[in-house]
Amino acid sequence: MTTNTRIPTQDDTDEIDLRQLLGTLIDHKWWIAAITGGFFVAAAAYALLATPIYRADAIVQVESKVPSLPGLSDLSQSLGIGAGSAEATTEIALITSRAVVGSAVNALRLDIEVEPNRFPLFGGYFARKAERSAPDALADTRFGMTRFGWGGEKLDVFQLDVPRKLIDRPLTLVAGDNSSYELFDEQDNLLVRGEIGKVAAGQGVTMQVAEIRAHPGMRFEVTRHRHLAVVNDLQKKVSVSESGKDSGILTLAFENADPELAQNFLQQVAQAYVRQNVERNSAEASAQLTFVKEQLPNVRSQVDAAQKSLSSYQMRANSVDLTLQTKGLLDQEVAVETSIQQLRLQQAEMDRKFTRDHPAYQALMRQIGDLEARKSGFQGQVKQLPEAQQELLRLTRDLQVSNEMYTAMLNQAQQLDVARAGTVGNVRIVDAAEVEATEPVKPRKSLLVLVGTLLGAFLSIGLVLLRQVLNRGVEDPSQIEEIGLPVYASIPVSPGQQSDSVRGKFRADGKLHLLAVKDPADLAVEAVRSLRTSLHFARLEAKNNIVLISGSSPNAGKTFVSSNLAAVIAQAGQRVLIIDADMRKGTLHKALGATQTPGLSDVLVGKTSLDEAIRAVPGLDNLSFIARGDVPPNPSELLMHRNFTELLEQVEKRFDLVIIDTPPILAVTDAAVIAHHAGTCLLVARFGLNQPKELMLARKRFEQNNVQLKGAIFNAVERRATGYYSYGYYEYKSTR
Repeated sequence: MTTNTRIPTQDDTDEIDLRQLLGTLIDHKWWIAAITGGFFVAAAAYALLATPIYRADAIVQVESKVPSLPGLSDLSQSLGIGAGSAEATTEIALITSRAVVGSAVNALRLDIEVEPNRFPLFGGYFARKAERSAPDALADTRFGMTRFGWGGEKLDVFQLDVPRKLIDRPLTLVAGDNSSYELFDEQDNLLVRGEIGKVAAGQGVTMQVAEIRAHPGMRFEVTRHRHLAVVNDLQKKVSVSESGKDSGILTLAFENADPELAQNFLQQVAQAYVRQNVERNSAEASAQLTFVKEQLPNVRSQVDAAQKSLSSYQMRANSVDLTLQTKGLLDQEVAVETSIQQLRLQQAEMDRKFTRDHPAYQALMRQIGDLEARKSGFQGQVKQLPEAQQELLRLTRDLQVSNEMYTAMLNQAQQLDVARAGTVGNVRIVDAAEVEATEPVKPRKSLLVLVGTLLGAFLSIGLVLLRQVLNRGVEDPSQIEEIGLPVYASIPVSPGQQSDSVRGKFRADGKLHLLAVKDPADLAVEAVRSLRTSLHFARLEAKNNIVLISGSSPNAGKTFVSSNLAAVIAQAGQRVLIIDADMRKGTLHKALGATQTPGLSDVLVGKTSLDEAIRAVPGLDNLSFIARGDVPPNPSELLMHRNFTELLEQVEKRFDLVIIDTPPILAVTDAAVIAHHAGTCLLVARFGLNQPKELMLARKRFEQNNVQLKGAIFNAVERRATGYYSYGYYEYKSTR
């Protein structure tokens, strides 16, 4: 007869069986439920204890064009020189700039951080609960712990200047009696002692507290941060977005645990943005006003000099008067010269804005050229006048031109000053900053609990499936039969046996731990009885009555199988001897409630006789055993000695059946040595522990030593929603 020794291929083992996966999840349903429940509880606790975050928002409108400013030069307005439309991205960058955010930080003193000392973990929850019930009241202390704040505490620090080494270092402020306080560093060194409303200084620290509302002994953590670091952090937290493309409507938002602080800060940002917009739009008028004010003293000096020169000449010439013709020529020349002077002022202003190739600059220069040409024509007519009239005309012209220039510049300065003060800007606050203090935006409790529960479910399912993938131990007898080992019996796991052992090992308490004796109706014992029947027919052609039971690796349960098999066979009336041949780590004596000596090793070295080593099992007249004995230095050599052969020859004549419990074949060679003396050899495979390739290797190891395994015993089979044990065994016993 040929035996099928096919090992499952990679394709076979890697197939996805949805029914098996579903069964795996059903088998681990309580584990999945426990992990999911744990995540649910953790998510619910976090949602309850987490600090709520509130959102303040405001709306700002940016108009497409800047209104005209009175007082700007007619030439600039005629050429379209002015503010253009504002890009949304530019305005957003301006709102979140250091200048705007920094002004809000300065106004609210946000570089001084104040945090009440809360009770660990639950303190924040107690404080929020107390503040909801009595918003403006100071909550009573709990558990006599006055150092913690329980709700309603307030500390307003107006000024805090610290040395460089204390910047960003938390300081502790302790509230005292009668509006006093003390400030300590991290090493509990006293820095300053002060009172509310008064400046306190010491150790390089200057502090002024505007208000304290706390029980005496209550502690606050006060930190002076670097101004730039605070501004940079808040820049990231202020969000600005445009409502619709090219709409000019900007929505500002800011989130913080303190709703009042969130509202005040965002309002300060919006107002600072409007102020800088007005200042930016009035910059043109301010620049022109500055220029005009700088020129006024010079023009005034020219007026005084011209007046003095004219008076001196008239005194020398004995009050010479202008003729009618000269007066007409004077009026024309003064008008032209005044226009030229005004255009020269505009030229000096445009030199700051444009290059000489700019069209506006070129147009201005052409106007000046035309007036200069007219001025040259007047000078030709002046040369035809008498010398006294020419000099008087020149001096009178200089005086009138200077006077008109001075008067014009005074008027322009007044107009520019009015224009600068009346600049409105192209930005206005549509909706002031507001916050809904009754509905925090974070955490979203229902969503958080749902996500946490789903995460726990997914994680637990993933762990179960990962464990299933990584644990490739056999879970069906067909996997054992595919490697050429017929399964003589499948023994289900016994809850009674599990409670009677520690980590799968028998308790060393001197008591009998045979399941076949303690609970004969257990399903595992019924399976052992079926093994007894199968073994009876398997031994019909065996060379002797010796049965070897081994395993491929430790913890397969071979001692449990061999001891209970011996017990049920003895209960059937046969004289049975079980030998613990695992002289290294054998535990048969623990299962039978006896000592390990005298035992097999003692007999093999001649330390004790065979009769002394064979001991009866209390309560089972037909069952005897030989324990392992003292641990020898050379177990394999003892088993190969003639003494072991003679021992087996004697016991096989004295007993109907001899069962030998051996060490794992893949661990040591003892099982292969003993197997040559046995008529029947069986291999124990444990459910979920031994892999098919491992069992195949154990089978080959026996075959290399010319030993043929009769079959396998599938031990500790667990109940599964799908698989062999789901329908392999049923409980069938009397209910009375």
